[in-house]
Amino acid sequence: MSEEGPKLYNNKPKKAHLKQFQDQQIFASASPTMSSSHSSAPPPPKLPKESFARRYKFLWPMLLAVNFGVGAYLFMRTKKKGTTPITEEPLPQPIITEPVKVHEPISEEQQREAFKWMLEEKRKVKPKDREEKKRIDEEKALLKQFIQAKSIPRF
Repeated sequence: MSEEGPKLYNNKPKKAHLKQFQDQQIFASASPTMSSSHSSAPPPPKLPKESFARRYKFLWPMLLAVNFGVGAYLFMRTKKKGTTPITEEPLPQPIITEPVKVHEPISEEQQREAFKWMLEEKRKVKPKDREEKKRIDEEKALLKQFIQAKSIPRF
C-alpha cells in the first residue's frame, strides 16, 4: 500500500475550512467513545495565551522613546520658566547724612584776588568765533564790576 505523506494543496484552504475539518475529526473520534461509555472525555488542553507584554513587544521601545521625549519636553519647558529674568530691586542703602561743615568765610581781599586771577585767565583765552568773544567779554565786564565794588556780595 502506498504511504500517505503530507498533502500538498494547489490552493491553500481558508482558516474557516481547516477549523471545520478539525471539528469534524474531533466529533467523529469522540462519537464512538461517547456511545460506549457515558463519561465525557476531557476537552483538549488549550494553549496558554501569550501575555500582553510578549504579544506587543514591538511597542515597548516606541513607548519608552515617546515617554522619554515627553519627559524631556516638560523638563525643558519648566526650566525655561525658571530662567526668566527677574528684576531684583537693590536693597535701599541707609542714608548717612554728614553734618554740614561750615567753612570760615573768605575775606573780601581774598575774593578780590580770586576775581583778578579769573580776569587774567579770561584775557588769555582766544575766542573761536564772534559769539564766544561776546560771551567772554560779558564775563570780563562782570569780573571788573566785582573787583571795583566797595563791597562784594555774599553767595
